[in-house]
Amino acid sequence: MPGNSKEVIDLSSTLPEIWRMLSDLERNLLRENARMLNFKKNELIYLEDEIPKDLMCLFKGKVKIYKSGVGGRSQIIRIIRPVMYFGYRAYFAREPYVTAASAFEACTVCMIPMEVIEKILRKNGDFAMFFIQMLSVDLGIADQRVVNLTQKHVRGRLAESLIFLMESYGLEEDEATINIYLAREDLASLSNMTTSNAIRTLSNFVNERIIAVDGRKIKIIDEERLRKISRIG
Repeated sequence: MPGNSKEVIDLSSTLPEIWRMLSDLERNLLRENARMLNFKKNELIYLEDEIPKDLMCLFKGKVKIYKSGVGGRSQIIRIIRPVMYFGYRAYFAREPYVTAASAFEACTVCMIPMEVIEKILRKNGDFAMFFIQMLSVDLGIADQRVVNLTQKHVRGRLAESLIFLMESYGLEEDEATINIYLAREDLASLSNMTTSNAIRTLSNFVNERIIAVDGRKIKIIDEERLRKISRIG
């Protein structure tokens, strides 16, 4: 079970984007209802078909949003990084979750009841517009991802995933190694391919001196060529 932190939460730094839009009364309402939960690596945050109750904001760590497919195979829909909001779409749609979420690594998530969020956004136009913009951006990304995952070949899909991870999590001090540990199964799921195809394509990229692999770490050697492969699919 996730650990519930009793420490005082500094929401001005935890939720910086929405904090600026709120009145003092609305800020106090969030303070009274917000709670921090700590999740261990691979621990479930929510499940498909559960009833949504909270707005979630990732404070530390990494979270994957995924969906079970045919034959029990899971598909990673997106990866959440600090400070991103998630878990709210299903509530606005008045439906259960159609995805699941789990911790990629040990993480801390700020939870605020959606009933509180809805109460504020019904009176705060800037706050409501913030969520409309987030949903609109997510829809655009989802539309583009559907095209990419269905029309690109395996090389293009894997190259796109590596670029996405590089842009999302940045590089380590060597300015080449992607700052995330990722199992081959997760990379395959993110790229909508089998694990064997992902391993084979990674090996081809290594042989072509596009990347280097050290365990679960991936180093980008030729970023320009990787982006070209992603573009042409």
